[in-house]
Amino acid sequence: MPAVTTAAPPVSVLLAFDASNRLAVRQSGDETGLAFVGENQAAAEGRLATTFPTHTPPAEQFTADFHGREHRVFFTQVSGGSADPEIVFRSLDDLADRSATLSPPLAALLEKLAPHLVDIPYLHLGENDFIYKFRPASERNAAIYAQDPAASALYQSRLCAAIKTLARQHERTAAAPVTLDFGAVRYVIPSHFGFCLGVRNAIERAYETLAENPGRRVFMLSELIHNPFVNEDLLRRGLRYLQTDKGVPYFADGTTGGGNSKLLWDTLTPDDIVIIPAFGATDDDKGRLVRKGIAVCQYDATCMLVEKVWKAARAYGREGFTVIIHGKSEHEETKATFSNTRRHAPAVIVRNLDEVRALGEIIASDDPAVRARFYPLFAGKHTPDFDVTRHLERVAVVNQTTLLMNETLAIIEHLKSVYRAKYGEATVPERVGGGARRDTLCYATQVNQDALSRALAEPLDAAFVIGGKNSSNTYQLFRLCEQRLGAKAFFIQNEANIRSRATVDHYLYVGAGAGRTEPRPLWPSFAKASEGTALPDLPKRVLVTGGASCPDGIIQQVITRLNSLFPVEELRPIESVLAGLEGCGGGLKG
Repeated sequence: MPAVTTAAPPVSVLLAFDASNRLAVRQSGDETGLAFVGENQAAAEGRLATTFPTHTPPAEQFTADFHGREHRVFFTQVSGGSADPEIVFRSLDDLADRSATLSPPLAALLEKLAPHLVDIPYLHLGENDFIYKFRPASERNAAIYAQDPAASALYQSRLCAAIKTLARQHERTAAAPVTLDFGAVRYVIPSHFGFCLGVRNAIERAYETLAENPGRRVFMLSELIHNPFVNEDLLRRGLRYLQTDKGVPYFADGTTGGGNSKLLWDTLTPDDIVIIPAFGATDDDKGRLVRKGIAVCQYDATCMLVEKVWKAARAYGREGFTVIIHGKSEHEETKATFSNTRRHAPAVIVRNLDEVRALGEIIASDDPAVRARFYPLFAGKHTPDFDVTRHLERVAVVNQTTLLMNETLAIIEHLKSVYRAKYGEATVPERVGGGARRDTLCYATQVNQDALSRALAEPLDAAFVIGGKNSSNTYQLFRLCEQRLGAKAFFIQNEANIRSRATVDHYLYVGAGAGRTEPRPLWPSFAKASEGTALPDLPKRVLVTGGASCPDGIIQQVITRLNSLFPVEELRPIESVLAGLEGCGGGLKG
């Protein structure tokens, strides 16, 4: 009988990383090799425990064949110093630079790490844990960014604080608007406006990091939030951005052109700090930071409601759905969501209901020519190897958190109608996922919209929506105002856009002239009123609100600027208005 050959059991390899994502390797003379290898997992773990008693449970990542033998590769995160003087930490980029001195097994393993880099910073977190949870009020450090007059004026507002204290019985539920009666002008303020918890957390993280690390370079991956005044204040304090909100890298000279300077990315060292903003980051960007040995998780300020979308997409992928992302493909959050989703499921980005209608026609048809339309229509917005025949059998919808809830729900309903017509009513629950089943709509964005809708039911002479020029959620608020008030709704960045009683510099977010401001009329007849004559149509009723990236201080500055358009003798002093608010207690009414 021929001899029976039995394959050798797999070798276990433990790759141990520190909190800065540097790999523990064995340095023996001129050779750098694997630190923790054993004939089985227990043997490898025994060596690990001797050197690093404190470590996360090893998690198997992949298997690989080296020299004809299978190797099981585990990742673990360790803390504390090495008990073995031959075990040292090296960044993956540093190891790549030392390729000539690496042992063959280590060199072969490093070539296979690329798809797994994004897991390394989060080895200490469970699958259902969030990277950065919202902090309760008792743990907040709101004063950290208000230690000089300029920052105090930007972030603090007694008026806004009083409104929020009285009007917000519940953070997640819109209440009636508040009316601030200044006499000649009355402001209608929604119960919810301005900073959401995710933005507030990210801002506090940035200011705390700057304050705690005076001798280190602190970078932000891209703009912290879509508000130029916040970003400029952080720059003034020493923060620098690695890339624009569109992902274009900055050079060391502060431009995107570069001249003879290096990319800031290329100057990073393990001593630097890079903060990930509330929008999150793509796997590619996180992978670059991991390779450089830079701490990622410690400074990851991804909003937990954005991360909730990622978790939903992962769950849908496991259930066999293709994930449809309702979002803007150029937006940082959508790019991060797409990057995260593609590890778990086929995915495609749709911008609006019109694109979904086009997708619906493709889904409904069995004609190869119709189905082939998918690829040019969604070029650059679908995962590689997307198969229109297989991957549109079942779909589930998640969303960019800053978009209008009703649009996402309309997209889901349209997809249901397409699958209903093709496969029958009974199949719809298994063909289309999204919405209430696994809600990914940001409650902060939604409650701001709900509160604004309640305020728009009031009689109004104008509405001012305040936010950064590239703020998607601010534009959604403006759209609601425009639907109700037409040309009396204004999208502005700060009080300087209110030029006079007659004119406001309104920002054009979309359409003809998008990206610039244009003068629009406010109250021309009021502006023409001569001295000593009765002012027409007083009091004016003006709605004021701010997007999720708008600081309270700017909202108060806009109110102050609007007040300046009226004769002083016609106005009640702010102290009197504040006293009235504080006297309302829990019975505040719009």
